[in-house]
Amino acid sequence: MDKLRTLEIFLATCDGGSFASAAKSCNTDPSTVSKAISRLEAQLGLTLFQRSTRQLRISSAGERYAQTVRKMFQDLSACEDELRESNEVPKGTLRISSAVCYGHLYLRPMLKAFCQRYPDIRLELEINDLHVDIIDHDIDIALRTGYLKDSRLIARQLSPMDFLTCASPSYLKERGIPACAEDFANHSWVGFRIKQTGQLQPIFLPDKAGQYLPYELHRDHITDDGETMANMCIDGFGVAQLPHFLAKQALQEGKLVSLYPYFRPPHPDSGVFVIYPKREFMPARVRVFIEFLNESLQAMGEGHNYTWAQNWQHEVSF
Repeated sequence: MDKLRTLEIFLATCDGGSFASAAKSCNTDPSTVSKAISRLEAQLGLTLFQRSTRQLRISSAGERYAQTVRKMFQDLSACEDELRESNEVPKGTLRISSAVCYGHLYLRPMLKAFCQRYPDIRLELEINDLHVDIIDHDIDIALRTGYLKDSRLIARQLSPMDFLTCASPSYLKERGIPACAEDFANHSWVGFRIKQTGQLQPIFLPDKAGQYLPYELHRDHITDDGETMANMCIDGFGVAQLPHFLAKQALQEGKLVSLYPYFRPPHPDSGVFVIYPKREFMPARVRVFIEFLNESLQAMGEGHNYTWAQNWQHEVSF
C-alpha cells in the first residue's frame, strides 16, 4: 500500500474513531485498516492509537501527526486547484523563443494586443536564430522558419515561406531591369548565409516557362542577418531574394520592387512554424497564444498554406 493511501486511512481513523468507520469511509475492510495503521506505527516507531477491546483512542503523538498530515493534504489540494486553474485559465508566464527577423517584424507588433486581451499573462521573450532545445530551456512556444524534427515536439505551420526577388528602384535605374534569368549574372547580389549550416541560401529564378530553377550566381555581398540583407538591398547594394516577412514593408513603401512573382521553395521543411512540447493537457496560455497568432496572421492575409505575397503585383516600371 502506498504512503498516501495509508495516510488517508490514518485520517479517516482519526475522524471516525474506529477501524470499522475508517473502513467504510475508505471503501475497504477493518482488517486492512488495522494492518495499515500498524505498518505506519512501525515505520514511525510511534504509537498513534491506544487500543482496547472497547475503544480506539488517539495518542498525543497521533494527534500531532494528524495535524501535520491534515495540513499536508490541504496544501496538496490547494496546489492541485491552483495548477488546474492555471492550466485552464489564460494566466502565468508565457516563454516564447522566436527567430530574429520574424520576431522583430511580425511577432513584436502583435504582442500589445495579445497582452491587452490576456492581462494575466506575462511574457518572456528570447529572440535569436539558434534552434535551442525548448524542453531543456523551459520554453513554451518557439517560432521558427524551418524546424528541427524532434519527436518530443509538435510543429504546426503558421504559413509557408514565400520568397520575392527584390531590388531598389535606384539600383534598377542605374543597372537596368533584367529581361530574363540569365541577365542576373551581370547584376550585383546580396546573399544570405544560413547560420545553422554555414551554407549560402540558394537562388531560384524562373525559366521561360515560369518554372523556378536553382541558379549559381556570384554574391557580391553576404550577410547572416536577414534585416541587414533587406536593408542592403534597399540601399542599392544589389538584388536579393527575401522571405515574405522581410520584404513586406519595404515593398509596400516603395523602397523595393519585386522583379518576379513569389516563389515557394520545394523543401518540405520550408515555412514558418509554431513549435511546442507534446502535452496531453495544453496550458491555456499556450493555446490562446497559438489561436491569437493564427487570427493575427489571417488579418494580415496569411494562413497555413498561403501568404500575402501570392497576390502581390510585381510589375516594374519607372
